[in-house]
Amino acid sequence: MKNIRNQKKEEKQNTPIATSYDAVIVGAGFAGMYMLHRLRELGLKVKVFEAGGDVGGTWYWNRYPGARCDVESMQYSYSFCEELEQEWEWSEKYAPQPEILRYAGYVAEKFKLRSDIIFNTRVISSIFDEDENHWIISTDRDDTVTARFCVLAVGCLSSANRPAFKNLIKFKGQQFHTGEWPHDGVDFTGQDVAIIGTGSSAIQSIPLIAQQAKSLTVFQRTANYSVPAWNSKMDSEYQKKIKADYSKLRAQARGRPSGVMFPFNFQPALEPRKEERDKIYEEFWDRGGLPFLGAFSDLLFDSDANETAAEFARNKIRRIVKNQKTAELLCPTNVFGCKRLCVDSGYFETFNKENVRLVDISTNPIREFDKDGLFVKDLKYKFDSVVFATGFAAMTGSFEKINILGRNGISLAKKWEAGPRTYLGLATSGFPNLFMITGPGSPSVLASMIQSIEQHVDWIADCVNNIVRTGAKTIEPITSFEDDWVEHVTEVSKVSLRSTCSSWYVGANIEGRPRVFMPYIGGFPIYVDRCNDVMTRGYEGFLVNGEKSDGKMPEIRFTKRWRVTLDKDVMSPADVAARNAPVL
Repeated sequence: MKNIRNQKKEEKQNTPIATSYDAVIVGAGFAGMYMLHRLRELGLKVKVFEAGGDVGGTWYWNRYPGARCDVESMQYSYSFCEELEQEWEWSEKYAPQPEILRYAGYVAEKFKLRSDIIFNTRVISSIFDEDENHWIISTDRDDTVTARFCVLAVGCLSSANRPAFKNLIKFKGQQFHTGEWPHDGVDFTGQDVAIIGTGSSAIQSIPLIAQQAKSLTVFQRTANYSVPAWNSKMDSEYQKKIKADYSKLRAQARGRPSGVMFPFNFQPALEPRKEERDKIYEEFWDRGGLPFLGAFSDLLFDSDANETAAEFARNKIRRIVKNQKTAELLCPTNVFGCKRLCVDSGYFETFNKENVRLVDISTNPIREFDKDGLFVKDLKYKFDSVVFATGFAAMTGSFEKINILGRNGISLAKKWEAGPRTYLGLATSGFPNLFMITGPGSPSVLASMIQSIEQHVDWIADCVNNIVRTGAKTIEPITSFEDDWVEHVTEVSKVSLRSTCSSWYVGANIEGRPRVFMPYIGGFPIYVDRCNDVMTRGYEGFLVNGEKSDGKMPEIRFTKRWRVTLDKDVMSPADVAARNAPVL
């Protein structure tokens, strides 16, 4: 796709590297950086390969206008180092992309991580050698190294989805994808611009692009719900208060199903009268952000309750957008919160601008491109630049970019062709000593990502440490335990309304993908307890050196065991189902 990765050219590193390591990590985002730090603490020889030019992962690539985190800054940060928590000062309630990237760079500098990272280098294959019990890892710069352990820190939302529009190659204007934005920015001044998609990146970028562009045409297939962020400068007293007892906030967050601490109303939505219910919705709306989902306890589990939130949000759109036809097109008809709830700053208000128009392509999709625009049915829309806000091949897309072969030459892509199969989202049978951070089958995108990352990294670090310390050679999941976990993830998802719509949680945004609910919806604390139990029981459900682990493995040592206290008051039906399931 022409111009889709219009970054400044960055030289491949020519740094000499060794050929053998204890562990190789793929990716230097928040997961890869912390994994490197932990494995180095254990005295292991580690190398990281990163496709980007620096650390940061998704925040390195996603530089589109308005890119911002939807979890409050004070919680979207590492918790493993108290000194780091106290040193870093956030400037806004919701941190913008540039600040998060600076934070990632600060962490890399503080812990001297860059010396073990090879940038601008993409891993193209990872093949298990059964005779030597190690992984052979190859890169696009012709490196070939071996490692006893391979850790995939490739991210859940890091493989851009580029729909194959007919005749796109004929378009002579500029093309951009929000997930691969030029590092020196884009100036749309005086241009007619098209943006395809109305998901999170579009909702964040549209208000800013509209300020620059001569005209902006938004092509919408599916309307999305969005709650205002009401972002603001960081309150210094608020920041000081949290830092005075940061561990308390962390513990409270870890006890919540989402891994995030925010106000929660324990009432069912249909209990109060409409007037009182709307008043509560208004209070949560005025707080802003994802915590709106905490307005009532059953919004994601009861269809009638959910419809009250959906209609409240639709009425907000109708009051904001002046053109009623446009307002109705912007009103979603699906379940509120079924797709990831978006958080915006002036998104709906933007459609009141004279230079912005909305085109519905839900029933009449884009037919084809030509040299200076595109056609919807027989109507042509002309523009100078097009922005593809078409999301990602979520959860599994980055795995698919690597040729991963396990025992007997089995391909991970082949194994996962009907949907990803993992044990705890940490490993997959047939692939010894291969770990994944926030993989499918773990809370990942349904929880606070950095909390999920830290928990996975600490579990993997302890697992690697125990394997090395006891003299074992390999560890991998037992197929029957993996099958039970996959079934459990699927069954628990059915309790939630999130499993009922066509979202990227089930791969529905990519044509031809199997419809499988990929993240674990049973709640962060319950999941953490399960991971702890597996380790405490001698890696129950894993094969160690080709034999079933039966708890007779030498004493298991935790270096950083996660202890969580489940906040039972906020347990959802999904959490209850997860807690009561036989697999747990």
